Amino acid sequence: MGNSSGSTALHLLQTVFGYPAFRGQQAAIVDLVSGGGDALVLMPTGAGKSLCYQIPAMLRDGVGVVVSPLIALMQDQVDALAEVGVRAAFLNSTQSFDEAMRIERMVRNGELDLVYVAPERLLTPRCLALFEASNIALFAIDEAHCVSQWGHDFRPEYIKLSILHERFPDVPRIALTATADQQTRAEIAQRLQLESAEMFVSSFDRPNIRYQIVEKANGRKQLLDFIESEHAGDAGIVYCLSRKKVEETAAFLNEHGVAALAYHAGMELAVRSKNQSRFLREDSIVMVATIAFGMGIDKPDVRFVAHLDLPKSIEGYYQETGRAGRDGQPANAWMSYGLQDVVQQRRMIDESEADEAYKRVQGQKLDAMLGLCETLGCRRVRLLDYFGQTSAACGNCDTCQSPPVSFDGSVVVQKLLSTIYRVDQRFGAVHVIEVLRGIDTEKIRQWRHEQLSTFGIGADRSEAEWRAVLRQVIALGLVQVDSDAYNALKLTDAARPILRGEQTILLRRYEKPVKQKVSRSGSKTKGYVETGLSELEQQIFDKLRWWRVETARKHNVPAYVIFHDATMRDIAKARPLSLAQMRSIAGVGEKKLETYGDEIVTLIGEFS
Repeated sequence: MGNSSGSTALHLLQTVFGYPAFRGQQAAIVDLVSGGGDALVLMPTGAGKSLCYQIPAMLRDGVGVVVSPLIALMQDQVDALAEVGVRAAFLNSTQSFDEAMRIERMVRNGELDLVYVAPERLLTPRCLALFEASNIALFAIDEAHCVSQWGHDFRPEYIKLSILHERFPDVPRIALTATADQQTRAEIAQRLQLESAEMFVSSFDRPNIRYQIVEKANGRKQLLDFIESEHAGDAGIVYCLSRKKVEETAAFLNEHGVAALAYHAGMELAVRSKNQSRFLREDSIVMVATIAFGMGIDKPDVRFVAHLDLPKSIEGYYQETGRAGRDGQPANAWMSYGLQDVVQQRRMIDESEADEAYKRVQGQKLDAMLGLCETLGCRRVRLLDYFGQTSAACGNCDTCQSPPVSFDGSVVVQKLLSTIYRVDQRFGAVHVIEVLRGIDTEKIRQWRHEQLSTFGIGADRSEAEWRAVLRQVIALGLVQVDSDAYNALKLTDAARPILRGEQTILLRRYEKPVKQKVSRSGSKTKGYVETGLSELEQQIFDKLRWWRVETARKHNVPAYVIFHDATMRDIAKARPLSLAQMRSIAGVGEKKLETYGDEIVTLIGEFS
């Protein structure tokens, strides 16, 4: 392809990548970096971040270097570029010495548009010497939030990437990430020495994702109901906190007819890679994973992301749920959460080896996450507000579609707080709730708690209702869980005015978890409607999907690298009978037209 100086950014976008026009801030970013400027880019998943460095690398003289932490995905990224005719390669530990030598020669001779390297590789004297001896077009630092020590994906090597500014002062740098609050943005700029870079912050809103958080009763069973009723046969990701839970959940889903694979850092690398590859290359697979999975996953047709455990922070939650619906089609973010999650996360913070400042920040992040779970208002408003964006109620999340009923919970909360106080703040949730409900147990008699004035004053509420009240009270910071003392509940200073009756408290009314129904005709009630294709268009689309599976297998690449669903939907609607007609479809560039155009025109011809 070469860096033809006569090409313009728009010309490359249309002929190579097959898109008619830039979206959002892409054009401004491409323009700045192509002209030699530095940029810090925050753009949600699926908004087209990679074009912001790929096109400038092709326009500028020399090779674009992409620093990426994702060795497992470099091959797919390079394959996807090869499919559109861009000269790309990677340098990482999976290669033989001879293969690495060959790529290094190509970098020196300027025979590549882009080369991908992991930060560990980049920082070796050999690699730095290679780049100093070559003509470098730009440095792109992908997943730049990995530089943040407060973050959910911290990689120590990222901090050393400030060396790029020192060793290559004249080469433009672009740092990109999908998630960063104000604090993380400042940290990225400072650590990568990008203080004077222009910052581009796109809207964090992903309007096609529907957020839903349910009360945890039996998490696995609720997950299965959700998948069967709304996502039978769809690709999805399920996040769990522990490796053991990942394996148990994957086994449970398989037993119940859902094709599921497991992924966590404790598995053998070969098995992990095989599972990731199957998830990317096959349709309809559900990946059950710890947060070790998912960064840089480009699969566009993930229809849902589910959390069986509470994430540590809103950034983590946003990053993980953002892997759904990258193709812009409707998708679901579903989570089940209960009192145990809150206790567990608090304990993990208290027991971590970190210093007090770090623990305080993690505590604040967890509080924000709990606020999102317990909000009476729109979830999207709350989510965007966390990233400093104001918005109106979305009408698409669970709290908008069936607004929670609030009630004045002051008296209920007083009963709970007094009971915690009267058992000397030495007991956990189960015991406190049993005292409130007046349950006669051996432990209660042992401690003579049946003689307390609060014994039985909450008998009008079920255990589940009291757990919901306690969870909200912890989320509001009135009670904390002491992990040093067997999860004993302790009152905070904020509880005093409530006990004295000086402050009213609004709570969410407890709703019993409802089982999602599969409609009578046997079809599932989708949380979203499929794009309107006529019967004939649907037949063509199905045939194209079958063709794509076969083609991807032959080329040994994930199916979406051949064409995205959105492009195939457009082909099914347009029914092109010539290469000229095919050229006008978004996502079909010159190289793909040359490679696949005739096959598709022939395939469409069978229907006319």
